[in-house]
Amino acid sequence: MNTMNRRTEETVLDVASLVVGVALALTPWIFGFATETAAAWNAWVVGAAIALVAIGALVAFAEWEEWINLILGIWAIASPWALGFTAVSTALYAHVVAGLIVAVLAGLELWFASKRPSTA
Repeated sequence: MNTMNRRTEETVLDVASLVVGVALALTPWIFGFATETAAAWNAWVVGAAIALVAIGALVAFAEWEEWINLILGIWAIASPWALGFTAVSTALYAHVVAGLIVAVLAGLELWFASKRPSTA
């Protein structure tokens, strides 16, 4: 499906995911946890991945992109515990908040996609 068939709300959701991804990637410097290796690298990699997937969805939407961002959002939520940086509260909150936002946005996109009439 091309972006011309998408509603404005769907495009806005991808732009919001892009902004959240970039924000997550910048949080190690903004909140001062760049020296916390696991937290910083996770924020950089996951934030960049979210942003790149969102850009891809803006250029040429495919439902799988939203599934990837849903998985990345869930990973961002779980990663402080999985990677052991829950003691770094700013990193914990940055990951959980960004992950929740991205997961909800991706879920909404998937819901919109399921309600869209088929053009085939």
